[in-house]
Amino acid sequence: MEKLSSGLSHLFMTVFLYCFSGFMVIPAITDVTMSAICPGKDECSLAIYLSGIQQAIVGLGSLLIMPLVGNLSDKYGRKVMLTVPMTLTIFPLAILAYSRRKEFFYAYYVLRTLISMVTEGSVQFLALAYVADNVAESGRVSVFGILSGIVSCAFVCGNLSTRFLSTSATFQVAAGGTVVSLLYMRMFLPESMMRNGSAISEATETDCLLEKAPKKTLQVFKTLPSLDDTISMLRTSKTFSQAAVISFFSTVAEVGASASLMYYLKAQFHFDKDQFADLMIINGIAGTVSQLILMPILAPAVGENKLLSVGLFFSCVNMLLYSIAWDSWVPYAASLTSVVAIFAMPCLRSIASKEIGPCEQGKAQGCLTGICSFANVVSPLAFSPLTALFLSESAPFRFPGFSILCAAFAGMIAFVQSIKIRTAKPITCCTDENSSTVEP
Repeated sequence: MEKLSSGLSHLFMTVFLYCFSGFMVIPAITDVTMSAICPGKDECSLAIYLSGIQQAIVGLGSLLIMPLVGNLSDKYGRKVMLTVPMTLTIFPLAILAYSRRKEFFYAYYVLRTLISMVTEGSVQFLALAYVADNVAESGRVSVFGILSGIVSCAFVCGNLSTRFLSTSATFQVAAGGTVVSLLYMRMFLPESMMRNGSAISEATETDCLLEKAPKKTLQVFKTLPSLDDTISMLRTSKTFSQAAVISFFSTVAEVGASASLMYYLKAQFHFDKDQFADLMIINGIAGTVSQLILMPILAPAVGENKLLSVGLFFSCVNMLLYSIAWDSWVPYAASLTSVVAIFAMPCLRSIASKEIGPCEQGKAQGCLTGICSFANVVSPLAFSPLTALFLSESAPFRFPGFSILCAAFAGMIAFVQSIKIRTAKPITCCTDENSSTVEP
């Protein structure tokens, strides 16, 4: 128990340091992009399209790579696979830490696009798989919520630090912080998936899958997964496939809204780096309090199914308020709804993890992350042109937040699907020797 608790605490610190470094550049990157591409302007369609193209390319690559990363983490261990994205993240940050001139920005843009195919969301889903390795199902949703709360706390601290740093110092600190997170993880985080110095056997993994897979479509996972493997995972459980649908539409909505929001606020209310940081700090504080304090209390009492639906509903309300903002204070007020909206993803991940065997958590979380990555392909294709159109002078009618309103409709589809989701009896396919879980 003490060893596992220590491992989780080191995991939380690793995730905090990594996310802190990544989040602190978010408020600054919009200004850097606009300065490099359209200096002196508050509206730039090229910047919006470049961001959308980047998201689409990253999403397409991640769709193929994330299930692979999850599968390899089941075979070789979480710590080994965490090393890869945490190392790669350093390089694009180092470019902007050195210079933010136009040629350096494009070098950053290309390198980040390629690297993000491996790094985008991989640290978070590997951390979720690590938790699933070491926490019993009855307490998993609470620990997932705590992990999500750690991410929100890093979000607050990262954006707060940006508020008091220059743009150049922001990227320098972010690059240094990523190096520190990598070193900390390699030095202190114990491996969770290795058993007596070797990975879990393929036979055990196969047994776990076969117990849930439809009898007429039995399929053994190969060492390297393919699209057929992902489809097989989706067919193992109706609940898991419902979770995948919810993941897709909620991510389409979230990515569409977040990609549009900064350009919308800059064009509509002339927000800059500091105001973006203030807005994100409010979101982060609300999410941190919610997940570290409220969610561990509400999840056992209300149930993760209901909490999922409540979170998705308020996520739609959040987007709706942003889209119709009539004054500069409205986005700040709308961000308070994240106190409840933030419940959705930890509950969804917990529901999905209980549908899959304990020796397939990497595959399951990687599968969901891959589906979210596919949503990252679809969302920019739909919302980038809408954002550019309705922020331009050639908009068919005056509604600058129209693309965010459309994102809210996509989120409503996820909400309706969440009402229908039903959890099945969790599987316990692996032997006690191979699944040493404990209560938190």
